[in-house]
Amino acid sequence: MLKITIRFRGNDKYEGKPILDELLILLKDNKINGATVFRGIHGYGARGVASMKVLGLSLDLPIIIEVIDEYEKLESLLEKIKQIVNDNGLITIEDVYVI
Repeated sequence: MLKITIRFRGNDKYEGKPILDELLILLKDNKINGATVFRGIHGYGARGVASMKVLGLSLDLPIIIEVIDEYEKLESLLEKIKQIVNDNGLITIEDVYVI
């Protein structure tokens, strides 16, 4: 089994549409068994700090999507995932054992 972890910010777009929506549509359309989305409350990286505001909620908070499925199913989507995320985030891949 393979796990893909995708990190980006909530306001990031791909062709004018939210990256989050585009990735979830891609995964569902390709019959990936499931994906889990986490929203961070604070983070920093190459594009600066992303954090929750004291008097209001920022929509540009870190987002992490984790996907675990068969290697063959996910490997074929990697190029499209990289195209959607582009320089907006970070993608990691690791082998996992599901019990």
